[in-house]
Amino acid sequence: MSAAGMGESVSNVQLSADQRAGWREWSGLAVLALATLLLAIDNTVLFLALPHLSADLRPTQTEQLWIMDAYGFMIAGFLVTMGALGDRIGHRRLLLIGAVAFASASVLAAYSPSAEMLIFARAVLGIAGATLMPSALALIANLFKDPRQRAFAVGVFVSCFMGGAALGPVAGGILLESFWWGSVFLLGVPVMVLLLATGPRLLPESRATTVGRPDLASVVLSLAAILPIIYGLKEVAAEGMRWPAVLIAATGIAVGWAFVRRQRRLTDPLLDLRLFGNRSFTAALVILLLVMVLQGGIYLLASQYLQLVEGLSPSRAGLWLVPPAIALVAGSLLAPVIARTVRPGTVIGSGLAISAIGFALLTQVDHEGGTALLIGGIVIGFLGTAPVGALGIDLIVGSAPAEKAGSASSMAETSGELGSALGIAALGSVSAVVYRDQIAGEVPAGVPDEAAEAGRDTLAGAVTEANELPPGLAAQLLEPAREAFTAGLAAVGGVSAVAVAGLAIVALIALRSHQAPNPVDRDPRTNAYEVRE
Repeated sequence: MSAAGMGESVSNVQLSADQRAGWREWSGLAVLALATLLLAIDNTVLFLALPHLSADLRPTQTEQLWIMDAYGFMIAGFLVTMGALGDRIGHRRLLLIGAVAFASASVLAAYSPSAEMLIFARAVLGIAGATLMPSALALIANLFKDPRQRAFAVGVFVSCFMGGAALGPVAGGILLESFWWGSVFLLGVPVMVLLLATGPRLLPESRATTVGRPDLASVVLSLAAILPIIYGLKEVAAEGMRWPAVLIAATGIAVGWAFVRRQRRLTDPLLDLRLFGNRSFTAALVILLLVMVLQGGIYLLASQYLQLVEGLSPSRAGLWLVPPAIALVAGSLLAPVIARTVRPGTVIGSGLAISAIGFALLTQVDHEGGTALLIGGIVIGFLGTAPVGALGIDLIVGSAPAEKAGSASSMAETSGELGSALGIAALGSVSAVVYRDQIAGEVPAGVPDEAAEAGRDTLAGAVTEANELPPGLAAQLLEPAREAFTAGLAAVGGVSAVAVAGLAIVALIALRSHQAPNPVDRDPRTNAYEVRE
């Protein structure tokens, strides 16, 4: 080796050592991961608390829905805006502002004297959560300059988010054993206080060096696009393909097109569409969206199967859903380690191929005693999709310039929110179509017309009506309804298996050239990693 070559090698090793994270960076990750875990818990913590707060506040059915959904709607709607805002004013500053807002709104929610006040508090919690999520992910990208460490840190971030969603009902159930319903919201206060106390010391500030004025019209258009789409998809999932919900979602899509056209014309857009010029970035974002579609739909149907087919209580059903969450956490942490020696595209593609096997097992679930097979299939399926979250998000954030880290992070997280909502609507609709086709003509003539009609519509309707019928008639209604629902679940499992098999091929082709960059591949002009394609 020449002297010049040896000098270059030593320089590269020194640069790599300088970029490796120390105790301060890992401590910062721990604080961000705890906040992320809390945000995810807050998304599902009300599942068991809703009956308790309903008895106290007496909300209408519409108010109950908004109490549950306002948080998720606001997070989804404001992610793009807050990601771009963090690029402008600084991600640490926005994170700390969001922590103050989240803690304050948590106290307001815990002591809300009315349903209206609780809905308002949940909406503020969602907006505050939208400031925290992209800021945390952007700060992780800034904390960890070494690509391998950054990939592992993103895996921790993803695993906390996935695990928190499963822990929400469990945490809520534990608190409700000893305290009133408001206690589920107070979980957020000490975590946000810790973030405020340690954030200024542990987290470096990061922002774009040159930014223009925020475009308020783009902010309005982004909200007017995302919120109707999410709302419409949720309504389709709950009520079927009714024209008001479809029209609302279509309106959101039309406004979204106007938003995209405006971003193309702006010199400093709210959402920089030039990021899509990177093939790996685009492929990872699309794969993430579609995987979240499958996860969201399967998670919904599994919850319904456990409660409506197997007859489990919400708390027992929640415990059965913990193993899939653990599989997601394990896969999210393991994938970056494997990707140190195997190309990320190969890890993602191979994981999706394994998922196809797991989801295919769902086609064999029976309406009697099928819980173990159901959970086993989902565990395998979710374990295989976990690398998409960990490596895909790392690829998305790592491919973007540092000044666009917030925008890239918000795109990844918005993709996840949209994918989950779309999955509930799309796969829920597939299941509903199969259900209604299977149960048609199967309800015995002795079942009252009103009960039979409700049973032909949904399994939930059949269970509700069966509670009002004599045991014999109830069994005659429930048996074909449960068989039909299981047939719908099997159809979704088959569709999901085929879909992830296709995505595996896409990942192996579209991401075949991408490999985790070395620290020396960071471009000093853009602060972005070079992506080899």
